[in-house]
Amino acid sequence: ALKDLEEDILEGIKEHELDDSSTEIFTVTIKESCDGMGDVSEKHGGGPALPEKAVRYSFTIMSIATRDEEGNNVMIFQESKPNSELCCKPLCLMFADESDHETLTAILGPVVAEREAMKESRLILDIGGLSRCFRFIFRGTGYDEKLVRELEGLEASGSTYICTLCDSTRVEASRNMILHAITRSHEENLERYEIWRSNPFSESADDLRDRVKGVSAKPFMETHPSIDALHCDIGNAAEFYKIFQDEIGEVFQNPNPPKEERKRWQSALDKQLRKKMNLKPIMRMNGNFARKLITSEAVEAVCELVPSEERKEALRELVNLYLQMKPVWRSTCPLKECPDLLCRYSFNSQRFAELLSSTFSYRYDGKITNYLHKTLAHVPEIIEKEGSIGA
Repeated sequence: ALKDLEEDILEGIKEHELDDSSTEIFTVTIKESCDGMGDVSEKHGGGPALPEKAVRYSFTIMSIATRDEEGNNVMIFQESKPNSELCCKPLCLMFADESDHETLTAILGPVVAEREAMKESRLILDIGGLSRCFRFIFRGTGYDEKLVRELEGLEASGSTYICTLCDSTRVEASRNMILHAITRSHEENLERYEIWRSNPFSESADDLRDRVKGVSAKPFMETHPSIDALHCDIGNAAEFYKIFQDEIGEVFQNPNPPKEERKRWQSALDKQLRKKMNLKPIMRMNGNFARKLITSEAVEAVCELVPSEERKEALRELVNLYLQMKPVWRSTCPLKECPDLLCRYSFNSQRFAELLSSTFSYRYDGKITNYLHKTLAHVPEIIEKEGSIGA
């Protein structure tokens, strides 16, 4: 991968007028990613009896930096499209289900070992006819929540410990939607697993679980706390889809409607979205549907079915706030691409949280979804540390 970038590296050295024969070390930052690829079975013919799912582990070279003669850090290469599949190099493809912990750990074990070795060593590589020395920094930000939980030894997504970034429980997160700091780390998870395993204070199962905040398996791979923007889109759109139905059925007045009622509101919503937006109903929320569902046009279509003027206004405000927040965690570099929205993010998320806990409290009393919590509580801190969400 570095050899592929040889020209870019030499160009960067020239551009910054660095001494070509300098022996300074080059620091390479690598983003690691891993995800299940879903069903890859042969759709016809009797293929070999392998698991029908695949998992792909890949990496992206994000940037290469070195020091100039004065010792200042100089960025000689930066990937301009860090989320594109063009710069994402597959390292390992396996026939396995991402939920199959044994297979995953067995196959990725050597990768983890190699990565640990690379952290401590230097690579000497011929670039432009001279031997140059590279060191590597790894950041495992390319994992979705399901995989982070699996690799870091946390309970599954339905757990009361709803976050992979902080120790908050679902109830705490719904009472206090915005003030949470990122505290979890791989080291802490390893320590907590030891406590979980040995129970040094001889506590009851509940007390022990509370002490380790939902760590219940041995963390296997270090991930870097982040938010997966696509699933953020999908998770939040699924939530809006339900809010739209609840508003059509005025759930704020009658809290426990029968199932048949709910079905009726859903089909009314589906029919309206198909008629006004040409949006066909789907079995499972996906990125395309999510993008089209949370738009001002869609909320206007939904408002036609909402009886009360007051509720229509609240719904419009909720969607409008969300649309102002979304570019911040969808863009590659929010500071450059949408600085105003980035500045307003905390204000917008606070107002969004106020609306949820007042006007929409019938849905958020003691409950909140994992991704809404992350969207409201953690986005600014990640951007402050990392510069962006996806990257």
